[in-house]
Amino acid sequence: MSSVHEIVFCTCPDKDTAKKLAHLLVSKKLAACVNILPGMTSVYTWENQIESTQEHLLMIKTNKDHYAALETLLFKHHPYEVPEIIAVPIAHGLPEYLDWIDSCLSTK
Repeated sequence: MSSVHEIVFCTCPDKDTAKKLAHLLVSKKLAACVNILPGMTSVYTWENQIESTQEHLLMIKTNKDHYAALETLLFKHHPYEVPEIIAVPIAHGLPEYLDWIDSCLSTK
């Protein structure tokens, strides 16, 4: 395997936005799979105020070769001014699953 696999986290304001972004990422072959976790409460500081918001979390399976395009797409289509887009490397995984991720991604 030539690429390092990643999980990218991205919060969304609602289910419709989460589904739209997930479908866009998979259809563009920037992600093999996107899990949508609903009912999450986020507490954060924004413009010097503490906010509490219900959000949906995207868990996006991809590899580092696709991260830049994935980030660009999310930033362009996300409704937040500054969306959370954070990549975490996958240190270990079932080789067959990691191969499947690669098989689903575009081959530039």
